[in-house]
Amino acid sequence: MNNLSLIRGIHATLGRLAPYTVARRMRRQFMTPRNLPPREWELPLLASAERITLRFGLSALRWGSGPTVLLMHGWEGRPTQFAHLIESLVKAGYGVVALEGPAHGRSPGHEASVVLFARALLEAAGELPPLEAVIGHSMGGASALLASQMGLRARALVSISAPSRILGPLRSFARFMGLPPKAQAHFVRLVEQHAGIPAAHLDVKRYQLDMPGLVVHAVDDPVVPPDEARVIHEAWFDSQLLCLDRGGHQRLLADPGLIGAVLELLSQVGEPRTAMATIAR
Repeated sequence: MNNLSLIRGIHATLGRLAPYTVARRMRRQFMTPRNLPPREWELPLLASAERITLRFGLSALRWGSGPTVLLMHGWEGRPTQFAHLIESLVKAGYGVVALEGPAHGRSPGHEASVVLFARALLEAAGELPPLEAVIGHSMGGASALLASQMGLRARALVSISAPSRILGPLRSFARFMGLPPKAQAHFVRLVEQHAGIPAAHLDVKRYQLDMPGLVVHAVDDPVVPPDEARVIHEAWFDSQLLCLDRGGHQRLLADPGLIGAVLELLSQVGEPRTAMATIAR
């Protein structure tokens, strides 16, 4: 028996005997991210960044100048995971600000959620010039969509590898950890209490998405099912859908097709730039 099977067996047994206690422990685990170090290929971009501190100690990295594009990474992610996209945006004449989400990097906090990420985007937007675009990956994409319902405004919004609703990932995590049904129900309620919003409300089918947008997903994503992208696209009347054949959950951030589609969207919603002529088609 491997360690995961053993852990799931323990959770299944304890979840029947003490469902609330196990659910409380799983809630803390679900909302407490690890701070993972950058990979070697991220280091040059990290070294070239200007570190800034926004409201309430929120940490961010900045590159370039020009119309502002705001980026939000995913769960246990980092701004420099967008390295190839950031380099292309700066070359095209944009200024990029990439947040370190709550409880990530140097930003304060010990726990994180899609709601806290969305609030961080709102706080950042309140200190920055009018935003040309907001781009989010995975949970960062879900938080950008949610933030748009909380007052975030930009010329365009890009969602990459994001789930269309939060209830699905919550239930998947609970099942993966071996929680029996009663403990699963307690777990979902505890997450809702800490997030401050019912999970059923965090669903793009309930949203009014009125900004031009782009939805990107790779068909071989092992973390978020690719069908989620189509659900988001269908709920978002002014969005374009880009499905990549390969890229998994994170590698697609460096895909030339994704980068080209983002730059094309920005050229459609913003002012023409001479730098756009350098973009490879």
